[in-house]
Amino acid sequence: MTAGVIAAGDKATAAAGAEILRAGGNAADAAVAAAFASFIAEASIVHLGGSGIAQLYDARTGDSRVYDFFSVVPGLGGSPPGALDFEEVTIDFGSATQRFYLGRGSVAVPGNIAGLCRLAADHGRLPLGALLGPALRLASDGVALAPFQADTCRLLAPLYTHTDEIRRAFAPDGRIIQVGERFFIAGLAGTLTTLAREGEAFARDGALARALLDDQAVNGGLLTATDLVRYEVLTGGPITLRYRDYDVLLPGMCSVGGVLTAFTLRLLAAFDVAALPHGSAAHLRLLAEVMAATTRARVAWDDLLETTPESEATTHFLSDRFIAPYREELRDTLAGRRPSAVAAERPGPPNTSHLSVMDEDGLAVSLTTTAGESAGYVVPGTGYIPNNMLGEEDLHPKGFHSRPAGQRIPTMMTPVIALAGGRPRLVVGSGGSIRIRSAILQTLSNLLDYRLPLDEAVNRARVHLDGDVLQCEAGYDPRAVDELEAMGYRVNRWSARSIYFGGAHSVSREADGRLIAAGDNRRGGATAEVR
Repeated sequence: MTAGVIAAGDKATAAAGAEILRAGGNAADAAVAAAFASFIAEASIVHLGGSGIAQLYDARTGDSRVYDFFSVVPGLGGSPPGALDFEEVTIDFGSATQRFYLGRGSVAVPGNIAGLCRLAADHGRLPLGALLGPALRLASDGVALAPFQADTCRLLAPLYTHTDEIRRAFAPDGRIIQVGERFFIAGLAGTLTTLAREGEAFARDGALARALLDDQAVNGGLLTATDLVRYEVLTGGPITLRYRDYDVLLPGMCSVGGVLTAFTLRLLAAFDVAALPHGSAAHLRLLAEVMAATTRARVAWDDLLETTPESEATTHFLSDRFIAPYREELRDTLAGRRPSAVAAERPGPPNTSHLSVMDEDGLAVSLTTTAGESAGYVVPGTGYIPNNMLGEEDLHPKGFHSRPAGQRIPTMMTPVIALAGGRPRLVVGSGGSIRIRSAILQTLSNLLDYRLPLDEAVNRARVHLDGDVLQCEAGYDPRAVDELEAMGYRVNRWSARSIYFGGAHSVSREADGRLIAAGDNRRGGATAEVR
């Protein structure tokens, strides 16, 4: 048995990780098992056919590693189909509507299976078959749908009733599945059984790959055998920066969120945050202005990537020389009484799930996955639901299908690990599109600046700057918000807590060595511990 803790987006997901720790697995094993379980327990937001990013840190060796298994644009060695299966669906989010595109032509090269298998092979103790055990049981028996999952299924009903085969899973009785009802995807148990036996090759050039490709070829998709065979899990070191007394590790590579969060932390480090009463107008204003400055800087980051290799672009973007003018502009703004200029920012896929794990030996894993909203169908006979990363308008600002085949798609996903004295202090990440950055920033600051208990650090009310509107979640002092409005800030006051503000499921190591976990109650957060 290995002592450890896990925080995730569903009780069944967290339980899967705890089961593996009890079986002697380490944090990497637990994270992989929990992620596979999440593709059933959290099927309203993540699927086997999606992709992700993970970050791992081993305190025994000091090794830190980012695993980038995000989606790639398909089409290598192929030609466009005569008729592309690419359909628009509109989702009503209440205050706004957003359109997505589904179908075979929305499917990018998936990375979840390759990435999770690689993470387990590189750092795990237990065989893949053992790690798939909890997910296989959920796939065989079904899982009682949790309230957050049921609410999300209802919200995304147009996607999950798009075709007959996906309707049989999400609306088996002619209506969208309800809280407590059993969620079951026919064929998925058989797919997981074979995956346990054959490993990642099953999805690269085995029977699962052939089923996916055959369906694509017949129904107007872009995926090719070359796409799957050439797909790579990228690994590399993290972006590392000093914040207060901590070393914060963030992903680079395709993670736009990682470099932008690093930029925000470098700005915030110039201010004595803890001297400002938490939730005061001064505190909220500082948060709003560092978010605004980062959004303005994103234009320069996007331009840099057009002409400069990613590693060189990151070094320049986070250099003192580049950041200094933004820092001075921020000081000048805060010395006045008016908000600074703002810039619009395109969001990314909102349907994302995160989990955090830490074990007694000092191994920590931060892992985020997404499938977009899913492609709206199930590959026949497999229970495998593909992603719709090519159908996310926000990920393709130059137009759908404009990126070249083989190019990795950028993502806002940002799994983070903060260290104190070479030991993991906090493992955090979030779902929530561009709100990922604001959720992570505030969780980090709540813990590292204000020294709040972990549950409070995760679940305190948050703000997010959306264009020129500061979104204020229910829970802030209305007098502080009044003061911001008097300064000229446009504010939207939320009457309730909301998944809009992310889902920062986190684990931490306390000063006395205790491991604790906190689930974000905005997104069905759940925890489990093994002592």
